[in-house]
Amino acid sequence: MREFSVPASTTVSAEENLTDMVWANADRFAGTVSFRRRVEGTWIDVTAADFAAQVMSVAKGLIAAGLEPGDRIALMSRTRYEWSLLDFAIWAAGAVSVPIYETSSADQVEWLLADSQAKAVIVEDADHRRRVDAVVDLLPEVRHVWQIEGPDGQTGAAGAVDELTALGGAIPNARVRARSRAVGADDLATLIYTSGTTGRAKGCELTHRNLLAEVRADITAYPKLLEPGNSVLMFLPMAHVLARAIAICAVYARTTLGHTSQIASLVSDLGTFRPTFVLTVPRVFEKVHAKARAQAHDSGRGSVFDAAEKTAIAYSRAREASGPSIGLRVRHAMFDRLVYRRLRAALGGRCVAAVSGGAPLSERLTHFFRGVGIPVLEGYGLTETTAAACVNTLDAARIGTVGRPVAGTTVRIADDGEVLIKGEIVTRGYWNDVAATAQAMPDGWFHTGDLGELDSAGFLRITGRKKEIIVTAGGKNVAPAALEDRVREHPLVSHCMLVGDRRPFIGALITLDDEALAGWRARRGLGNASSAARADDPDLLRELQRAVDAANESVSTTESIKRFRVLDEDFTEAGGDLTPSLKLRRNVIVQSRAVDIESIYQT
Repeated sequence: MREFSVPASTTVSAEENLTDMVWANADRFAGTVSFRRRVEGTWIDVTAADFAAQVMSVAKGLIAAGLEPGDRIALMSRTRYEWSLLDFAIWAAGAVSVPIYETSSADQVEWLLADSQAKAVIVEDADHRRRVDAVVDLLPEVRHVWQIEGPDGQTGAAGAVDELTALGGAIPNARVRARSRAVGADDLATLIYTSGTTGRAKGCELTHRNLLAEVRADITAYPKLLEPGNSVLMFLPMAHVLARAIAICAVYARTTLGHTSQIASLVSDLGTFRPTFVLTVPRVFEKVHAKARAQAHDSGRGSVFDAAEKTAIAYSRAREASGPSIGLRVRHAMFDRLVYRRLRAALGGRCVAAVSGGAPLSERLTHFFRGVGIPVLEGYGLTETTAAACVNTLDAARIGTVGRPVAGTTVRIADDGEVLIKGEIVTRGYWNDVAATAQAMPDGWFHTGDLGELDSAGFLRITGRKKEIIVTAGGKNVAPAALEDRVREHPLVSHCMLVGDRRPFIGALITLDDEALAGWRARRGLGNASSAARADDPDLLRELQRAVDAANESVSTTESIKRFRVLDEDFTEAGGDLTPSLKLRRNVIVQSRAVDIESIYQT
């Protein structure tokens, strides 16, 4: 199939904007718990009426500070309640929010603020403030810098929310309402700078229509998840378009939303918040699986976990065929008591599904978690498509695909295999970059740069990325992502990056998961070792070779990994190897690891 469309379930009228849901919830469902806010380890309810009042107060402060409709206001913070509050307050004041990843360097902050011509910046803490202060003198457009946390690190009288609330005390509510009503569906809502794997980030323009179309499409896709009475705990960066879209969905659908950014306390937060679904990226599931497996093996229950894992995968696969046999059902019920319920409890015990995006989760782990009772619903999208363009749902899922197009969206496969997308979720273009806009949408379709195929039922499978294709010296075209993901299924592997452009064969750079490696060495009676010594450990190399051999079984001989090099340190965002959404910066790694790559091809 070359093209598949799903008709829109609703329409976005020209007068609508994102703040309508806040005022409507306060008017009609004032006592509904919209948020649960974490304060000193305790979850505090925030009703729809409370939230609307806070949005109103902060918006009045922004107006009192002299910010005008259409002004850009940057927001640099970890995931927390104030992120959503400030986002909606910015929109209520008629302004445009510009999210900045809290991990961004001073140079990156300068570029985003300068390019967006931001008039104000709201940062979370003193560390973020220092990065802004380091460049603010170079940015004459920036008139205000506010800090969410006070000097003592706590949200209080010195914080941005209270400061803006006090500043706007004399502004009448009617002025905010007038600002809010003046914003239409086709007005700019946010500039999200795409992290990109090369060059400067581009500002992707998303309108109120884009976000409302995405929100309504997502709610249509997930009616059993995004509904009143349900809850979602957000721990992905709110600067990421997927987290942002689901957060707005929660407000629209009156699904209670919680925020946390402390990964160290995530298990505890899941246990106390008890979400009905979670939004995450594949790496989290890989870590959960690897940690559970390591703990089982360390406690002498490794054989039980391994058998439970095989049973869960078999049970999930059987659901796609004629159904599980009686014997499989019995084994599954036994392991549910011994293993699966503990894994579900780790997510709070109420989680009925997980929504995953950003990168593919291996089919094996997707089957494993579905067999455990936590279906992982993979989707596909980009910043330019306002998050999800395709999704698997509870009622229509095919493991190994990213699902069907969301409502109101058409997906087409070009002659060269590129995935093209059209619909109200597609951006209107890039900020101050007419050439990039024309290149991305030369014919009315957004050209994603990804390669894929549609099956007969309209499910999309992503097969690679055009710019990542490796062309070997023999002329073989190799899409690296699928094979990399299979190598990463091994618990010892943190990252894998294929190399081989204009080389005689495919090689790989492999980095190690320190936590999994420590457990692996401890089980063998080995102590700590230097990074270099660990990378040359013959037992470790044999273990990794088995992982590579298993992965190679999925591809042809010419596409398989012939040699690999274990690196002495992991790829990180801080080191410049990964984007904020944890994608490999391949061109950066090729340059920084040139010596390691060359060693693969030395005879």
